Amino acid sequence: MSATARAIELAQVAGRAASTKLAHDIVAFDVSGMLAITDVFLIATAANERQAGAIVDAVDEALLPLGVKTVGREGERDDLWVLLDYGDLVVHVQQPDERQLYSLERLWKDAPRIPLVLDDPVVAA
Repeated sequence: MSATARAIELAQVAGRAASTKLAHDIVAFDVSGMLAITDVFLIATAANERQAGAIVDAVDEALLPLGVKTVGREGERDDLWVLLDYGDLVVHVQQPDERQLYSLERLWKDAPRIPLVLDDPVVAA
């Protein structure tokens, strides 16, 4: 089973939004064949708490016009690792120490990676 086109589209939009707030090491994995609860994991690194909050806000704002709202959120109190659940897409925004410690890329290394286009030349008005 593969991630739906909609889930991949949402990951692209969320990845671009995170990129506009200078998130780095942004990656996406098709986890649909391994998990029944979601299709795509998007992982991004934030340098600090303030940037993590800005990335989370940017992702929320970018997905809202597509009719997508969070189903659940975790970790916003300290912004070390914020998880945003959009149903078909789960976004992980981690600070560097959490990203290294939990190493989600290693855990999901068998999941197909989704190529992301983060430098969208079209800027929404």
